Amino acid sequence: PTECFLSQPEEKQESTVKAKRRKKKKISDILEKSAPKPGVPADLQNLLSQHFGENRSVIEIEELKLSDSCFLPANDLTHSFSSYLKEICPKWAKLRKSHKEKKSVVMLVICSSALRSLELIKSMTAFKGDCRVLKLFAKHIKIKEQMNMLEKGVFHIGVGTPGRVKALVEQDGLCLNSTKYMILDWNWRDQKLRRMMDIPEV
Repeated sequence: PTECFLSQPEEKQESTVKAKRRKKKKISDILEKSAPKPGVPADLQNLLSQHFGENRSVIEIEELKLSDSCFLPANDLTHSFSSYLKEICPKWAKLRKSHKEKKSVVMLVICSSALRSLELIKSMTAFKGDCRVLKLFAKHIKIKEQMNMLEKGVFHIGVGTPGRVKALVEQDGLCLNSTKYMILDWNWRDQKLRRMMDIPEV
């Protein structure tokens, strides 16, 4: 009798433990498998129509469509940031000299975080030359400070986050009339492996 010890209940316990240990699929696991690829105009068009599709009429959605001529070639992922900017904007020196307007920038770079903005500012040194770059993000910088800087000085490049750029435009701190280039930091992923376009608030 001592030999036939409770073996069946033990098996059941093991199976319940195994069931508990099953991992849930996280979004980062799915994103980890997707390799970075150059963005194409259709990617942005699809995002715009998805976002505005529910609360806009067909005519309004048609007006939001941008022709392919509005887009420059995307970084094919072989370029550094500076070399990519040199390729898409070969006449930068001329543009920089002719820009005299306050409250505006010639080039606007949009990325998902303040830290990423700083990283991109450092990596564009070979391209920017002696032009003035303005940080357009919320971390440690008040919006009023940025508005004052834009009013008083002439800046050529603005690098920032979507939220702060939107706030500056809405409060008439940043005018986009003289903006010739808008660069979206499309493929960079944060700690959760999300791209800027994967963040719902954006």
